[in-house]
Amino acid sequence: MARVPLFQGLTTQQQHNVASLAIPTRVGADEQIYSAGSAVSQLMVVHTGRVKISRLTADGHEQIVRVLESGDFIGEGAFIDGSRPDHFAVAVEAGSLCVFRHADLGRLIDDHPSIGMAMLRTLSRRLDETETRLAAVISGDVASRLADYLMSLPVRRIDGVPTVELPMAKKDIASLLDTTPESLSRQLRRLSDSRVIRLHGRRIALTDIGTLTSLSTPV
Repeated sequence: MARVPLFQGLTTQQQHNVASLAIPTRVGADEQIYSAGSAVSQLMVVHTGRVKISRLTADGHEQIVRVLESGDFIGEGAFIDGSRPDHFAVAVEAGSLCVFRHADLGRLIDDHPSIGMAMLRTLSRRLDETETRLAAVISGDVASRLADYLMSLPVRRIDGVPTVELPMAKKDIASLLDTTPESLSRQLRRLSDSRVIRLHGRRIALTDIGTLTSLSTPV
């Protein structure tokens, strides 16, 4: 609980109380957690692994909206306004969730208003990210969306060079960036040919941070 942003404003004892209400749930790779239209009456907090949130386009293609990682949550829509999801939630890899029944969550927010405030901050951040992404899509600039994405990934230094690792298959990343796998591959090759990055399978060395920053979408 101490690692989950929703509960970081609580004391250790309060976090223990919250943990006693959580239902640990394991999910397998590619397992569907829920589908569009499902009666989701639980808040699900990602503990380990990743969960992709996607919609189906009019022609039946998957469009990834966002990818949730440790500490992120889903299922808040039904809690807030009783709505059913218009999207699918699928585990990208094997992992675990902490699940809270809505009745328990309501009592937690009544007892600990900081949880509700943390939810509002997260939803506000998601809205900001959606607006930024929409502006990038309208501009039609795949290069800037890719630069933004690479700069947002966790970085570690390998032989002194900032390096990231793609967390999903390229087809899923292409969907997240509102482009095609072919266009994504072309952009990666261009960055590599320009020595802005070095490709090693899913591992990418960011050899020219300055150029990536100049390419990324202004916030």
